[in-house]
Amino acid sequence: MSKKIDYKKDYKNLYLPKTTPEIVDVPLIWFFMVDGSGDPNGEEFGKAVEALYSLSYAVRMSYKTDHVPEGYYQYTVFPLEGIWDLLDYTKPATDKSNFKYTLMIRQPDFVTDEWFYYFLEQVKSKKSNPYLEKIRFEQATDGLSCQMMHIGSFDDEPESFKKMEEYCQEHGYQRTSKIHREIYLSDPRRTEAAKLKTVLRFPVKK
Repeated sequence: MSKKIDYKKDYKNLYLPKTTPEIVDVPLIWFFMVDGSGDPNGEEFGKAVEALYSLSYAVRMSYKTDHVPEGYYQYTVFPLEGIWDLLDYTKPATDKSNFKYTLMIRQPDFVTDEWFYYFLEQVKSKKSNPYLEKIRFEQATDGLSCQMMHIGSFDDEPESFKKMEEYCQEHGYQRTSKIHREIYLSDPRRTEAAKLKTVLRFPVKK
């Protein structure tokens, strides 16, 4: 296990962008995913996050067990990510109860379908969380996108999105969807709102 992956170093272009907008081409990536809706400050959101982390850490710590995936290497667990949309487009975007989301955590390339189901059963035998029943293992890509690092409260994200859209207009790109991705590099339970680091990203075309 000489190989070791740290997403902040090895995938810096995807996880540590500048605090100014830039264009990036995102490849296909394997994730553990779960869908949900409603206020992200609510209990259901917390259960969904817990389910994803429980499964991701089961994979990460498997080297200490008798069931280690072939090709396993040491790595830093990837951060939580979310694709955000609205349930009802006639309601204001500030209505958090109207949020629709897909939460996900990237997985290392040695994880297969077989290992996904194995670890899922292992975690389900130890933890009671209804969202474990909803987790899936799928590929996703944002493709050509505009992104930037947002530092501050989640409620202040519209200011960063405005900068991103202005950048796209100035450089000949067009936003192709109101859906966007957020990558959470800070723990909001331990970090004051003004210092939260969140990667913001939305798809574009030239």
